[in-house]
Amino acid sequence: MNHTTYSLLENYMLTCMDDSAHDKEHTYRVLYTALEIAKTEQNVNYDILIAACLLHDIGRREQFENPNLCHAIVGADKVYRFLIEHQFDLAFAEQVKHCISTHRYRKTNGRISIEAKILFDADKIDVARLIGIARRLIYQIIIGVPLYSVLPDGTISSGEKDTVPSFFYEYHFKLKNIYSNFYTARGGNRRRAEEIGRGILLSPV
Repeated sequence: MNHTTYSLLENYMLTCMDDSAHDKEHTYRVLYTALEIAKTEQNVNYDILIAACLLHDIGRREQFENPNLCHAIVGADKVYRFLIEHQFDLAFAEQVKHCISTHRYRKTNGRISIEAKILFDADKIDVARLIGIARRLIYQIIIGVPLYSVLPDGTISSGEKDTVPSFFYEYHFKLKNIYSNFYTARGGNRRRAEEIGRGILLSPV
């Protein structure tokens, strides 16, 4: 990918990012992590991967305004329109759209490309690190979700048996088991993923 194309995509991403929990720094961390994972995979199209990483969260504003929307689907549609409007190849636009539309949930993904798998894993690595947990707390504060729920006897619930949203609930049903849902060997290797994460966190943006 040449500098002109990268700048075009980056500038579009920057116009869409106004959520402090899903900001440009998160986007850059995901991109750098994805590039590290890609070194251990075969037949990766780096142009598709870079474009998908840069633009994977541009639907967050719409989801924030309407929680019934899925930012992955909204973002994928926005990306596709943007790429077509800027004369990108149709196949390229469709593949980037595919990556973004499948980056949120694994259970509904079905058969996906290697670039989509790498984006999924890179995004989840950022969620699982300390900075990712901090992001999640910020986001839940923004949308009004409490840190924990209180049981009938007045004690704090661990979240394991909760039926209402809380950060503790989120931890037990998403964050705690995140490494078991990765696609790539490097992403699924917990120790290696954490090493990648620490390196990205300490690297200049």
